[in-house]
Formats: sequence, structure tokens, C-alpha cells
Amino acid sequence: MDELNEAPPPRRRDTNDEEPERRGWKGPAIAVGLAMGAAAIAGLVLTGMQDKAIYSKPVDELLTQKMKFQGRPVRAEGNLVHGSLTKRDQPCEYRFTLEKNGAQLPVRFAQCVVPDTFRDVAGMDVGVTVEGELQKDSSFEASSVLAKCPSKYEMKDRKDKGEQMPHGPLASGDPPR
Repeated sequence: MDELNEAPPPRRRDTNDEEPERRGWKGPAIAVGLAMGAAAIAGLVLTGMQDKAIYSKPVDELLTQKMKFQGRPVRAEGNLVHGSLTKRDQPCEYRFTLEKNGAQLPVRFAQCVVPDTFRDVAGMDVGVTVEGELQKDSSFEASSVLAKCPSKYEMKDRKDKGEQMPHGPLASGDPPR
């Protein structure tokens, strides 16, 4: 029974007992700190991506807003102007003009290889997308050239006229593969 008369051992003092108003601040403070860190990281990523963004514009829009796009990576879309495609061997480069809604853009592509579909075909509009930079003189320095296959986009019109594809297995009489 001596055990019942003994005084209980002294309680350890908890730091939360002394300052009850601080007890609830730990969780929200961590959450606010994490949110601020995430916002900072997101801001850095978006700022870094802003310089890497590539705009894609039709030739006419690109030229009407040329001050906005000069010296920045951009894609220009238009049709190849018939008779404008020239190739030079030394140094190797292609020069041509793209057109959209009456606006024309001279393009220089300083490489030797272009897509097989990039040809000046009489009677067909060849859709072209170039990637590069718009120069101060409103010319375009292309780093890549993509040409849409005219037969793919004009197949329906050509079939309606009773024509076959201009190239491929059906034009040569070979069976499809």
C-alpha cells in the first residue's frame, strides 16, 4: 500500500506545455515553405522555356508581325513559289520563296539535303514548313525544311479528275505493297 501513498514521479516538462500558441504553426509553416519552393521552381522552368519556344506562323502573319519574331526561332508555313527553287553546290545551299495570301518570304537553306517531297512540280502547290530565324531584311535563314507530299493532299482532287497518283505503286502499274 505504500505504493498508493507515494507521490507520482515528476512530469517531464514538454516544450509545447510552455508555449501553447506555437504548437499549431509547424504544419502550415512547412506547407507554405514547400509551396514557395514549388512556385520558384515552376517560375524558373517557365522562364527557361520562354527562350526555347518556337512559334509557328503562316508566311503572311509572320511578315506582318516581323518585329516580334526577328532573331527568334520560328516556323514559317506557306507554298513554294513555282520557279523559285535553286540549288548551289559550292557552298551547298538551296534558295526558294514561300508564299501565303500574297505575301512572299525568300528562304535560304544552307544544307545539301532536302526531303524527297521538296520538289517544284508544275501544276501542284507544294506546302512547305521551314524552321529557323527571320532576318532583319525579311528573309529567312532555315535550319530545317519539311515538305508536304502533294499527292497525299491532292489525291481526292486528282481521283475526281480520273488521274492516278503522280508517284508510287499505282502510277507505275505495280501492285500496292
